[in-house]
Amino acid sequence: MNLNEIISPVDAEIRTFNDEFKRAIRSKVGIVDTAARYILRQKGKKIRPILVLLSAKAVGGINPGTYRAATLVELLHTATLIHDDVVDNADTRRGIASMNAVWKNKVAVLMGDYLLSRGLLLSLENSDFNFLRISSTAVKRMSEGELLQIQKSRQLDMDEETYFRIISDKTASLLSTCCELGAASATDDIKVIEHLKSFGEFLGMAFQIRDDILDYQGKKATLGKPIGGDIQERKVTLPLIYAMQAAPKKNARTILRLLKKSEKGSRIREVIEFAQEYGGIDKARSKAGEFVERAMKELESVAPSNAKDSLLQLTEFVIDRAS
Repeated sequence: MNLNEIISPVDAEIRTFNDEFKRAIRSKVGIVDTAARYILRQKGKKIRPILVLLSAKAVGGINPGTYRAATLVELLHTATLIHDDVVDNADTRRGIASMNAVWKNKVAVLMGDYLLSRGLLLSLENSDFNFLRISSTAVKRMSEGELLQIQKSRQLDMDEETYFRIISDKTASLLSTCCELGAASATDDIKVIEHLKSFGEFLGMAFQIRDDILDYQGKKATLGKPIGGDIQERKVTLPLIYAMQAAPKKNARTILRLLKKSEKGSRIREVIEFAQEYGGIDKARSKAGEFVERAMKELESVAPSNAKDSLLQLTEFVIDRAS
């Protein structure tokens, strides 16, 4: 199944969400409103608000609080993407010029701040204090995960345990938050909410491992960025970690020295060949599959529904993209 088929149980609700999101980012300040309308042109897959909607529909039903939760996570996610583009000096985002490329860094940073504040105010104005607590925890974890990855990229001493901690914080935390918020908007059953939260966490782990695999063997059209981008930035991800565990120590040390060099083209090619030769890519794919199985298990207690089916199909979609 493609993504459009998977999310069909919430087609109508996605359209309502889009209207809510547009209203949430509008401003009476001219430059802010112009930049906000530019953001709307950068049409992503909206996986995060979709997870909020599906989670709510699977455990109780979508209501006004669900739409606020979906808008909150999309505001937070969009803000982090804008800030990431500034940090990375990125020229494009989702096929068009990035905000920092159009308005320069100062406006881009301030627009990210504006979106964050809109998300916080949306929760405060509606007394969604639980939503605020959950989402603020995710932002803290995302920041810590990114900073830890930067530290490890400089030191080049990444191991499997640290890698899982990083991707749990920087990626899985927000997907977990989406599912937790969706469930919390629809039910007061703490066990159900915890199951959806864990589902999102494991889905996020598989999702990030899949992305890291694609950096070694994907296509630019799939990733939206050049192959080997992580290697170029000296990010040691799971395929390389596993390959270095399996390779003779001498070969692993050679690869580490290679990562420190500046000849990017040859470095990327040799590191990819090393990960393939020593089985790092295959083992990483297997690990992603384990997280998918754990995610599916969290939904066993959820009653059958089209929304539950879509959540399960999303986990399969993640793995299929890494094959």
